[in-house]
Amino acid sequence: MRIGRLAGMTALLMTGSAAVAATPSYDPRAAFAPLDLPGPINAVRSGSGQPGPSWWQNRADYQIHATLDTAAHALSGEEAISYTNNSPDTLDVLWLQLDQNMYRPHSRSHAADGAVPRRGDGSTDGYTIERVEVEQGGRRVAVPTVESDTRLQIRLPAPLAGKGGKITVHLSYRFVIPGAFGGRMAWGKVKDGAIYDLAQWYPRMAVYDDVRGWDTLPYLAQEFYLDYGDFDYWVTVPADMIVAGSGALQNPQEVLTATERSRLAQAAASDSTVKIVAPAEIGGDRTRAGTGTKTWHYRMENTRDVAFSASDAFAWDAARITLPGGRTSLAMSYYPAESAGAQAWDRSTQYVKDTVETMSKRWYPYPWPAAINIAGPASGMEYPGIVFDGITDKGKPLFWITAHEIGHSWFPMIVGFDERRDAWMDEGFNTFIDTFESEDFHHGEYAPKRDSEFAPGGGNPVDEILPILADPQAPPILSRADTVTETYRHPVTYFKSALGLVLLRDEILGPERFDPAFRRFIALWAFKHPKPSDFFRFMDSEAGEDLSWWWRGWYLTNATYDVAVTKIAATPNGGTAITVENRDPLVMPVTLRVDYADGSHEDIRLPAETWIRQTAGDIAIPAGRHVVAATLDPDHRLPDRDRSNNRIAIGG
Repeated sequence: MRIGRLAGMTALLMTGSAAVAATPSYDPRAAFAPLDLPGPINAVRSGSGQPGPSWWQNRADYQIHATLDTAAHALSGEEAISYTNNSPDTLDVLWLQLDQNMYRPHSRSHAADGAVPRRGDGSTDGYTIERVEVEQGGRRVAVPTVESDTRLQIRLPAPLAGKGGKITVHLSYRFVIPGAFGGRMAWGKVKDGAIYDLAQWYPRMAVYDDVRGWDTLPYLAQEFYLDYGDFDYWVTVPADMIVAGSGALQNPQEVLTATERSRLAQAAASDSTVKIVAPAEIGGDRTRAGTGTKTWHYRMENTRDVAFSASDAFAWDAARITLPGGRTSLAMSYYPAESAGAQAWDRSTQYVKDTVETMSKRWYPYPWPAAINIAGPASGMEYPGIVFDGITDKGKPLFWITAHEIGHSWFPMIVGFDERRDAWMDEGFNTFIDTFESEDFHHGEYAPKRDSEFAPGGGNPVDEILPILADPQAPPILSRADTVTETYRHPVTYFKSALGLVLLRDEILGPERFDPAFRRFIALWAFKHPKPSDFFRFMDSEAGEDLSWWWRGWYLTNATYDVAVTKIAATPNGGTAITVENRDPLVMPVTLRVDYADGSHEDIRLPAETWIRQTAGDIAIPAGRHVVAATLDPDHRLPDRDRSNNRIAIGG
């Protein structure tokens, strides 16, 4: 990074200049004003952005027994949630999330979309909750509940004490599985059968935290906010189906054939992909299993969620993932026969393996026993340990979507961001880290990443962002996720958020400061719930920089950026003064390249503080050097809206 190399330059001096009139659109006092971040500083969340000495977080452990009815395309379940109240507060009610209710015709989600779908054409009846009981103090009793859209309030017969109080909630439920309109979860037919991608498939505890108490935002399709715990779940399906689930399979002897078990053991020791069920073997012994059912038991520890996929049409392959410290995991892919191909899903497990191994080394070790990629009807969606991608994906798009969705294992599955309020942290942080995977994989086979989430038009990202920065209707990154319309969801939530981290790393802090700080942020907040203010404070503290001007300009506003070289003039002492201006509200460090008559050039790093008290200033070049040109941002690394004023050449 150029910052360190240029910091030692002593021949060039920065002096104030009144030669250029102030630019009305840039106000130093506004750009560098004290910044009051929205999140609190207290014993739970420290001023350094770390979890404080009194940090607490509630816990939800689950045992779920579910049955898939493939004739009715429905799922029913019995669930026990063991909830631990580690907060200092006494709770008189509990809140659960009922995300299936989003599909009801008159849900808040459909109202937010401005449309009411017809029954069976984009809607379902949502959850039917048949029974709710709580087990508390040795007694198990039915309890009154209040259902409100995608939330369920449970009124407790006795208060739940804080600082470790425990209660178990027992529920019975059922719902009709949405078809292709389900989006994040769905079922659909393929050549050899059907695939069911099951997520949001059980009532889930809402989060009670130190910021809002019960966080009960309705589900308007902005993903999730969940506490951590251990999950044991049993899924009963027709005997000829394979179930791929988050976590580790607990009963392979009961549900896998001898051939499948043997091949799976081989895959667990292989860096090359091993076919557990080849496309030509789909059905096979399972078709002869009869018309009965089998129950698959999975367990996943220290996770915020689980999902699964079930099909009678799955091919299946796997390979070993080698993790730091000698640990291993399994990369696995499940896909229908029509997805197979040398440049299609035959390479999926290779993509999963490399993504997990590389991100584990670069950022934080992957913690779970498997990482699974599913080709099914719910395309482009992530859950802990399992992701859903597209049946027809192949080539670059398959690699990019796989790396991106598996990358979500770090954000928000390990670092538990609140996706419902701060989707930019989930999507933007993940888009940032998966750009590295595109460069790392197979000597850059699919680099650079230029899909719809990063440089949507395929060009230079700092140019691609300019229309968004110039759009007066574009929302700031730090907007409530539900208010961001589809027009701006990818450009702001994914692209601008990711580009902000790229600029922070490469242009503001440098990798030598950014990378260790970012890694430590992940480690400190693994399996916890950081808020935006925690990230901002942590990066300030750990990287040793007051970045208020950056958080305000890039995240809290939608400011534009424009710097200009306005004059090259001789000084009375025989030197040269190069006048530079900051013309727009956004401020950033920038490189000034000075070209000399002898053919050499010098790069001068101008910090953001160049404009902390002024809109323009003079760069002093000592006598004896003949300046022929001056250029700001010569390597085209910053989102400058008007590059025509970035260069002046003497006589040019």
